[in-house]
Amino acid sequence: MSQSKIKRRVGKYEIGRTIGEGTFAKVKFARNTETGEPVALKILDKEKVLKHKMAEQIKREIATMKLIKHPNVVRLYEIMGSKTKIFIVLEYVTGGELFDKIVNNGMMREDEARRYFYQLINVVDYCHSRGVYHRDLKPENLLLDAYGNLKVSDFGLSALSKQVRDDGLLHTTCGTPNYVAPEVLDDGGYDGATADLWSCGVILFVLLAGYLPFDDSNLMNLYKKISAAEFTCPPWLSFSAMKLITQILDPNPMTRITIPEILKDEWFKKGYKPPVFKEKDDTNLDNVEAVFKDYEEHHVTEQRDEQPTAMNAFELISMSKGLNLGNLFDAEEGFKRETRFTSKCPANEIIHKIEEAAKPLGFDVHKKNYKMRLQNLKAGRKGNLNVATEIFQVAPSLHMVEVRKAKGDTLEFNTFYKSLSTCLEDVVWKTEEDMKELHV
Repeated sequence: MSQSKIKRRVGKYEIGRTIGEGTFAKVKFARNTETGEPVALKILDKEKVLKHKMAEQIKREIATMKLIKHPNVVRLYEIMGSKTKIFIVLEYVTGGELFDKIVNNGMMREDEARRYFYQLINVVDYCHSRGVYHRDLKPENLLLDAYGNLKVSDFGLSALSKQVRDDGLLHTTCGTPNYVAPEVLDDGGYDGATADLWSCGVILFVLLAGYLPFDDSNLMNLYKKISAAEFTCPPWLSFSAMKLITQILDPNPMTRITIPEILKDEWFKKGYKPPVFKEKDDTNLDNVEAVFKDYEEHHVTEQRDEQPTAMNAFELISMSKGLNLGNLFDAEEGFKRETRFTSKCPANEIIHKIEEAAKPLGFDVHKKNYKMRLQNLKAGRKGNLNVATEIFQVAPSLHMVEVRKAKGDTLEFNTFYKSLSTCLEDVVWKTEEDMKELHV
């Protein structure tokens, strides 16, 4: 592996590739240099956070995660700040999103779906017992660890019980439309517990059917379908599964099934064992307020180096499936939100080739060091498709290029990548084995 300098370091954390991106934050792979432990580092721009009045929401997310110490929830280790950035150190989860499993494999067998649903209900029940309501439960926020266990993430829209008004209800409309409960859309106030449970019902339907119960390109039509609970279960579902889904997707929150009732349900309790775990209290959140203010004594140091990020063996292994590095360089990864390829070309030549390939496809190209942002000027199903690329140095004469969807529709990203890969055939490194396959 390359002995190049570390590209970036914050405090005791050595920072690597980008593994996620949102409107106000980027999530980077990082490594604790003291313990060698991999972590996910959520990085927020302090100026943007304050400008958009996001500080209270972020503090709420941190406060929420401090309350929740459940094995099926992504753990928060600590929070740090520099003059310009806020760093939230989170557990690094290696198994990807549950969303990808559904998109790649379609519907699940009932026993497999039930296992995930057990874990989801256990987490939701635990959160509600501590006065925390997630409000944005969907497969994209459900991650999987190396053992296939569920890890609930993204408490950015969560609500604490103290936000409940005098009428005992929450009043902020939030969440992803397809998974949102009818009472949330009605804007008359809602119970966070029953609203979360509706989202769990939609997730269960998606796991068993392989598609959404409520879907329409027209938002108003979608809202009407949700409000009327207008859906049909696929014929391959067992009667007991259909019955449970129908009881959860009850448009009336007053008659909707509750978690204690779900725990007694015929379909749910088949093979169910209540979870037993010990809550860990190793979170360092003593300086949360200081992080949002300009206190020099609380700032962590940032070190930068403007060259392709050196990727060591540790990171390569953590990115591969089952420690099989062959999978890491497989460009045919199915319906993914990111993909990778290797190249023996110099980094600048790779950048030039990607730019040359992207522009005729209707993309605006923005370059910064060894990263690129490609933005489709034409809006798609979910707005403008944004694609992020980054080049990593694996060895002195070998680079790995990561291409991932930053915004937009996953299907459109896959179509784009197929077009891009055709244009980059002379850049992608082919092994002797690959060359043999081409000539078979």
